[in-house]
Amino acid sequence: MGADYATLAPALQRFHRLAGHHVLPGLVETEPPASWLGRVLARGLGSPLVATAGAIRFELDATPTRETWTRHFPSRAMRSRLQFDRGHVTERMGLARMAFTLEAIDGRLHMRLQRLRFLGVPCPAWLRPRIVAEETGEGDRLHFRIEAAVPGIGRVVGYRGYLVVPTETAA
Repeated sequence: MGADYATLAPALQRFHRLAGHHVLPGLVETEPPASWLGRVLARGLGSPLVATAGAIRFELDATPTRETWTRHFPSRAMRSRLQFDRGHVTERMGLARMAFTLEAIDGRLHMRLQRLRFLGVPCPAWLRPRIVAEETGEGDRLHFRIEAAVPGIGRVVGYRGYLVVPTETAA
């Protein structure tokens, strides 16, 4: 992200500097897929299938170029692997591989979907999901909001909440 990194909220900067294995607690609310086909796609991604509210346990395994995120929601766990390359992030989640650009706006981190492959097949732009993936910080909390909706299908993934990020002395 270059110089934009310094404009992120302090909790975001601390989170994205974590290296090694960390387990972060927090709270989350999940939303179910909006349709039966959305449910099929959500199952293929490993994302939550029902509405829940409760504790989340977030496991991070981070190296300088790759991270594994395991989100333990109240109803199921979802894992993704992220790789960083020249300002882009590639995320592998279930049957999908997504490429994002990162953008800092008003202290928030936004991930913008650029490409998607599902089962190895490129997704055409007209069918590409509308994704909201943003993080912000306040005190020791990283707040997140994730939504993905496919044209004609509706919401496939939806969750929001926060993680408690270790302070510099505890990291």
